[in-house]
Amino acid sequence: MKFNEFSKYLEKLEETSSRLKITDILADLLKKSDKNEIDKVIYLSLGILAPSFRGIVFNAADQMIIRSISLAFNEKIEKVKDEYKKLGDLGLVSEKLSKNKDSGLSVSEVFNRLREAAIEEGVGSQERRVNKIADILKSVDPLSAKFITRIPLGKLRLGFSEKTIIDALAISKFGDKSKKSRLVKAFEVMPDIGLIAKELPMHPSPKIGIPVSPMLAQRLNSPREMLEKMGEVAVEPKFDGLRVQIHFKDGEYFAFTRNLHNISLMFPELANLSKHLKAKEVILDSEGIGIDEETKKILDFQTIMTRRRKHDIAEIATKIPANFYCFDILYKDGVNLMDKPYLERRKILRDTVKSGELLKVDEEITTTDPKEIAKLHEDYIKKGLEGIMVKKADSTYVPGRTGWRWVKMKQAESAQGKLSDTVDCVVMGYTVGKGKRAGFGIGQFLVGILDGDKIKTITKVGTGLTDEQFKELKTRLEKLVVKDKPKEYEVNKILEPDYFVEPKVVVEIAADDLTISPNHTSKYALRFPRLVNFRDDKEVKDATTLKEVESLYKLQKK
Repeated sequence: MKFNEFSKYLEKLEETSSRLKITDILADLLKKSDKNEIDKVIYLSLGILAPSFRGIVFNAADQMIIRSISLAFNEKIEKVKDEYKKLGDLGLVSEKLSKNKDSGLSVSEVFNRLREAAIEEGVGSQERRVNKIADILKSVDPLSAKFITRIPLGKLRLGFSEKTIIDALAISKFGDKSKKSRLVKAFEVMPDIGLIAKELPMHPSPKIGIPVSPMLAQRLNSPREMLEKMGEVAVEPKFDGLRVQIHFKDGEYFAFTRNLHNISLMFPELANLSKHLKAKEVILDSEGIGIDEETKKILDFQTIMTRRRKHDIAEIATKIPANFYCFDILYKDGVNLMDKPYLERRKILRDTVKSGELLKVDEEITTTDPKEIAKLHEDYIKKGLEGIMVKKADSTYVPGRTGWRWVKMKQAESAQGKLSDTVDCVVMGYTVGKGKRAGFGIGQFLVGILDGDKIKTITKVGTGLTDEQFKELKTRLEKLVVKDKPKEYEVNKILEPDYFVEPKVVVEIAADDLTISPNHTSKYALRFPRLVNFRDDKEVKDATTLKEVESLYKLQKK
């Protein structure tokens, strides 16, 4: 497919907000895409060059792209900056300044050249990137230049995600959505939507080096209700650590976060995995925990997250040793274990992992007694842990948060006046502060939750932040300010902030309770919201959903 034809599809997608219409446009696009190119068509329509676990991203700054535009269209940098001030979108600047005729580049050619620019590194890499992007812009028509410019900036955002792509793929390949569930399952086991489109695997098995979408827990605080919904259960401790999926094969290891980012470099100690396993290849689900060297006590989530810095990791690793509490096994020596019952997987896990300094199999106690569940919860809280995970004894490993298979209990059943769990929200925009906060440049920020591909408001937050948090939030958000409200945002006019921002920052919010709201587009509001943490381990797609909020609302009424 020629890139200028592809750009016309992107233009149609940009001009509609209807989910059904977007799906139809994508389905038509995918029908016309060659099998050897369909993965690249999908990646570029999402504004990416690879799935997140591959780690191939531009993160290009405005100034770099301004230089590329200047070079491509032989315009002075000052003129490009002036146009940017007027239009507020470098894509529109490229479209306006381009006088080029299309040279007939294909989608694959543009994709490959963008990827070459993205993986440039070392001395002079910035300049080489500028030149390579300029060369691409020179070779395409104005409409194509608009969309190509937005991709390195991470600003293509056409208002849909992989979920919509799956709908469109089902229609384009099978005629309707009847086989969509197979594609969904394939994507959960192998979350590379380009690869799924290319290979159409109907019965995929986990692959070393490709993270499996993690199984997630529901929320309940009543042990009796847990047993009513799940029958016999196993109780495990809940740690305040970093969810880490560990892959190992032939001396090579990978570590992935719950949002599928490759964090292998964070944990150099995993290079010695072979000494701790009775297996040639394996995929483990675990919680990465930092350990205080002097007291040997478990450190909190924020401490282990300091390992995410790129430099001095070896030194940090000696100061903050990591243990991995393994609680599940998904794959071993060529065998997919996801469809085996929980208790059978646990037996295989104990037979596979040599518990020691690096890996430990967390304890589990099987029970049908609600009093025992409540006591275990209290015991773990006293030990400084977050609470318990309660798991259906015969459940298979099912990615996502579906059914009553896993439940987390983080708060005592008798607790009153506080929401039973925190909510992970997307920051949508902010309002300039008054008085002391005027110095921070931010007084309140608006947050939302997910409802399909839409982000709907649930609260404004303006209290409970330290001065440092206000400053950090302003630093993060001012880089993400956009001229117009992002297409996926649903915001009541009376709640619109002074500045909208790109959906990039996820924050953990605590509140006293949930109420029904006529003003918020989610139809719910968090009462007395407080910022707990910046959730840098989560992406927008990992934020709390409207369905989860509805469950929380019902939970607090019991």
